Amino acid sequence: MINELLGKCKYILIESINKLKSSDKRKALAQTAKEIGKGGQSIVASEFNVSIDTIRKGRYELESGFEIVDAHNAKGRKKIEEKLPKLMDDIKDIVDSQSQTDPNFKSTRLFTRLTVKEIRHQLILQKGYTDDGLPTNQTLNNKVNELGYNLKKVQKVKPIKKIPETDKIFENIKDVRKNYGVKENTVIISIDANDRVKIGDFSRGGKSRNDVKAVDHDFSANYVTPFGILDLNNDNVAITLTESKITAEELSL
Repeated sequence: MINELLGKCKYILIESINKLKSSDKRKALAQTAKEIGKGGQSIVASEFNVSIDTIRKGRYELESGFEIVDAHNAKGRKKIEEKLPKLMDDIKDIVDSQSQTDPNFKSTRLFTRLTVKEIRHQLILQKGYTDDGLPTNQTLNNKVNELGYNLKKVQKVKPIKKIPETDKIFENIKDVRKNYGVKENTVIISIDANDRVKIGDFSRGGKSRNDVKAVDHDFSANYVTPFGILDLNNDNVAITLTESKITAEELSL
């Protein structure tokens, strides 16, 4: 029908009307359907790939003289913050207690050890939310990211190997050794401890000429800590193993 009415001008009309926006487009579609006559709404809806409701709105705008205002901003799902206004603050309060900055200060983001599942559990436990009242875990994950948190294994900050007082400490040691090291009744010793070692038939990368087999996994609750004492006067070394933990205070005794 529209081909018979417009002929070669059909595509020019379709292209021209499709360039219009909102009310202008609806009224142009309604006017075209009116000129076609019976069945015009269905024909225009098919040719212009629009709904009949759009054409009906255009007809109403033509007859009444009033434009229908499109409220696109009011459409769609509302943000969870509108439904739960305190949610973001509650998430921040929970996550802040379990977060830290990048130990190397290469990023301004905060890293947290809490998973979204645990954050959900703490919101229910600490803040009084219900499971049904909270959004999905995916939404919670998005909100945690919006707050600037990133899930990452929290690492210990590497200790500073040298401080400004280090040189002064060694200078003091040199002075003490210079004054007392030459005396016969003075003993100079050096004490050090290594990291604790698991006890068991485990492979630690060593080699043996005998046929020795190690267990598959190094599961063990038993440890020993090796520490040694070096007598600098005669280069004698005494190595001891202890099951207790070694602290700096214990080594200084």
